[in-house]
Amino acid sequence: METQLIWSQFSEALKKFIISKVKDETVAEDLLQEIFIKIHLKKETLQKKDRLKSWLFAIANNAINDYFKKHNKPKIEINDNLTEDKGEPQDHDAKDCLLPLILNLPKKYKEVLLLTDIKGLKQAAAATELRITLTATKSRVQRGRDLLKQGFMQCCDYTLDENGHLKGEHKDSSECKVCG
Repeated sequence: METQLIWSQFSEALKKFIISKVKDETVAEDLLQEIFIKIHLKKETLQKKDRLKSWLFAIANNAINDYFKKHNKPKIEINDNLTEDKGEPQDHDAKDCLLPLILNLPKKYKEVLLLTDIKGLKQAAAATELRITLTATKSRVQRGRDLLKQGFMQCCDYTLDENGHLKGEHKDSSECKVCG
């Protein structure tokens, strides 16, 4: 099979897959190019042509894992626009308090929640990026989310229902202890 044909059939799907993992379009473009170089060089080794798609995504997944291994220190970027005033008064809701509450957490919980809940990384990818075990990552995510619940309860007087979920009405920004 020709590389050009593979590109035309699978490049968009691979790019979406890569972006979903790395959350950066520039990095995704670079990884896509690297992946297609590998595909071009190794396409003759594929024995079962009916498994082309899974083979391509396995190569992409390996390239993504290699990318995270190379970047051993987490690069957590916080978009300042998330907390800026947009000029017009907008309704104040729980999302407005989320980032300030996360930023007030201890570092080990803040890092993991920024990667998983804000940047959208899978917990396994966050573990790789933070260079900790998946078990430790899952524990930190859980404990960090518990601390967030406490923060919402202190900030905005939320309560927990019988299932442990937050309930209540969000206050105006002037009454909010985090955003006010």
